Amino acid sequence: MHRETMTPQERWLALFHHEKPDRTPMDYWGTDEATLRIMRHLGCATKREMLEKLRVDFPAELKPAYVGPPLPPLTDVFGCRIRWVDYGSGAYDETITNPLAGFGSVAEIERNYSWPSPDWWDYGTLRRQAEDWEGYPLKGGGSEPFLIYKKLRGQEQAFIDLIENPEIVHYCLDKLFGLAYEDTRRILETVPGRLTFTYVAEDLGGQTDLMFSLKHIREFLLPRMKRMIDLAHQAGVYAYHHDDGSCRRIIPELIEAGIDLLNPLQWRCPGMEREGLKKDFGSRIVLHGGVDNQFTLPFGTVADVRQEVLDNLWILGEGGGYILAPCHNIQPITPPENVVAMYETCYENGRL
Repeated sequence: MHRETMTPQERWLALFHHEKPDRTPMDYWGTDEATLRIMRHLGCATKREMLEKLRVDFPAELKPAYVGPPLPPLTDVFGCRIRWVDYGSGAYDETITNPLAGFGSVAEIERNYSWPSPDWWDYGTLRRQAEDWEGYPLKGGGSEPFLIYKKLRGQEQAFIDLIENPEIVHYCLDKLFGLAYEDTRRILETVPGRLTFTYVAEDLGGQTDLMFSLKHIREFLLPRMKRMIDLAHQAGVYAYHHDDGSCRRIIPELIEAGIDLLNPLQWRCPGMEREGLKKDFGSRIVLHGGVDNQFTLPFGTVADVRQEVLDNLWILGEGGGYILAPCHNIQPITPPENVVAMYETCYENGRL
């Protein structure tokens, strides 16, 4: 067994400081059903035990407790109702009511809809939560408002609004980013100096290209995302940016806005080739993810997984600046042996 000289938190911080850790850090994303399968495979009673057995440098999330008005069953704080859809090996939640779908103006929304208040959450337990995860990176707060906007308006209408109802988009995103900003600010003030990063996300990329025009990203999202990033940086916290799919065309502007890490590196998508990402951006941001979750992990052999990990270490990990992880949530169809192979191969070969 290799001798380790750093904690998981120190490994993450080394990368953000453009230094080399004792080995390549590793992270985990997986559905609950996939996680349970891996736990059973390894004989672990808890997710934490599983991750520690795999030597994963996972971040722990600090969450305030909801103390607001009682919510109806299967309804979130925004009034969106969900249903659980069974797909055989698991289930996912699907939004079935869109509270703002029927409104045609900002005035109608203001008359008929009430936004959640940041006072609906209690931040008093955050210090104790942080103590429970000593030595691990900590995350908290953050934003992904257009995802919520799509639930409020409906997926199709949300994109139509960018062209036909820009005033509604601006109004709602101001409300959603405002709530996220205040939540993040309160977390940062409650546990000063404890967070490693905050999650500033938005799925801008699709399977083959951006889902938004550059014009709309620049108008509706980048300025508000920058405000979240600036809040984090002012508190000495890093900005972790999650962006699925083919987002290559907007990455330079995201870096200019201040992101410190890019996830999940779906390298099979056009423009997301690993060599190009490393060459063009590897000296400026941390690269996170990169183990293919559409083909290699669910359908490849153990040998395929091992080779992809080695390729990632060679391409993305050259000189440091890389955290190995699946390029999205591991699905329950994924053989647990492949997951174990991913982490074992990185641990055995990720010395820098």
